[in-house]
Amino acid sequence: MDEALRNHLESELNLAILRVSSVSGGDINDAWNIQLDSGGVLFVKTNRADSFPKMFKLEANGLETLGEYIRTPEVIQYGEFDLTSYLVLEWLEESREHSNWKCFGNALAQLHSNSQTRFGWKEDNYIGSLVQKNKAEESASEFYVKSRLLPQIEMADKQGLINKLELTRFEKLFDKMSTLIPNEKPGLTHGDLWSGNWMFVQNGEPALIDPAVSFAPREMDLAMMTLFGNPPKLFFESYQEAFPLISGWKDRLALFQLYYLLVHLNLFGKSYKKSVMTITNKYVA
Repeated sequence: MDEALRNHLESELNLAILRVSSVSGGDINDAWNIQLDSGGVLFVKTNRADSFPKMFKLEANGLETLGEYIRTPEVIQYGEFDLTSYLVLEWLEESREHSNWKCFGNALAQLHSNSQTRFGWKEDNYIGSLVQKNKAEESASEFYVKSRLLPQIEMADKQGLINKLELTRFEKLFDKMSTLIPNEKPGLTHGDLWSGNWMFVQNGEPALIDPAVSFAPREMDLAMMTLFGNPPKLFFESYQEAFPLISGWKDRLALFQLYYLLVHLNLFGKSYKKSVMTITNKYVA
């Protein structure tokens, strides 16, 4: 961490920093473990202030919203110094021995039970380093097409990652979407719930980080959770007990995974194209 930024944080937070250590694992931002002279520990993210406008403000807003219903790191402060933007959070120590999946299933169901009249969010935010649209829509299918799939498909088209024939397949999928997605009320979702964005802390309590919050079809969170892995049976049993899913939800997981695979296509390239088209073709006769 730059010495000038370190001094700025000490001044802004009125804290004495004992040690700064780099934290690995992030693809977008630099991350730091901050040991305080008082014995406390903070987590700090930094990036160029002009790279991703308002990213840390939007992340802070998302964490504070989710934190009303499930454990998230406390937001200490966000801001800019010189050419650097930063976000200061509570350091959450991950438990390697305890993982309370029953509690996690119940907590995520309770989070999803929070609803509002329309799908969307009060502002656009980010999923990874990509802008995520959150325009208000009346139905789950309209929201999923207009604010999730279509922006990613347009981006992939501009990058030359998909061709005209594939675009017609997406259009056919859009025409069917209202028959594929039940018009359940929107649920408050984390939005990017892969395994790197949840953890278990002291006593196995689940905690969420790095959100892409919106009121969306709640099955989207479960789709992302199962895209590159699969939580244990106990998690789903606990979730279903607290807030039963609509019949056929397992068959819709791949449909909602399409959004996250399109995000990966735009971020990481054509290695994800086969998966994108396999799912699209699955739902288009």
